[in-house]
Amino acid sequence: MPLCNQCILDLPFTDFFSIHENPIEKIFWGRVPVQSAGALLFFTKDSLVQTLMTQLKYHHNKKVGILFGQLMGQAITAEKKFEQIDLLIPIPILPSKMNSRGYNQSQVVALGIQQVWNRPIMQDVLIKKNWSDSQTKKDRTARLQQVPDLFILNHPNRIEGKNILLVDDVLTTGATLEAAIETLMAGSPASVSIAVAAYTL
Repeated sequence: MPLCNQCILDLPFTDFFSIHENPIEKIFWGRVPVQSAGALLFFTKDSLVQTLMTQLKYHHNKKVGILFGQLMGQAITAEKKFEQIDLLIPIPILPSKMNSRGYNQSQVVALGIQQVWNRPIMQDVLIKKNWSDSQTKKDRTARLQQVPDLFILNHPNRIEGKNILLVDDVLTTGATLEAAIETLMAGSPASVSIAVAAYTL
């Protein structure tokens, strides 16, 4: 366990999974169809959440991702609006990042969710395109301008008529998730919902 029980209780929880028309859902209004959405924690600079995310993404600390996923799973299972979800799709990363990091942090979060909430994880439906530069050094405008064409849809028949939960680690502008949803829509899913570990303030 990467945190003690008291430290977990002291984390800046958003409670968004239980709030209808929360700020995460509003981000996507008028952009792409999102059934339900939520974030577990608020992400601020120089915070414990930032430290934990750095551990997960750059220091091979998969336990952080599992913990975030388990906490997300507990929040999601308490809400009826997520009951219809058929499968989890983690946002993919580039093969080069996969090779250097050794894992996809969003997939680790999805594994944590699955430990609490038994839903299959589908990893090979969304493929990240190689040309995309890293989003971390870009401002919000630059990220939003790069929305189109980030992903390729693989095996679209696997998601036809399915209720999907997209899983990601951090949400800033929603540009990456928007691009993912636009790509998934070509496979005619019944619905797409979103679960992220942290929301950047």
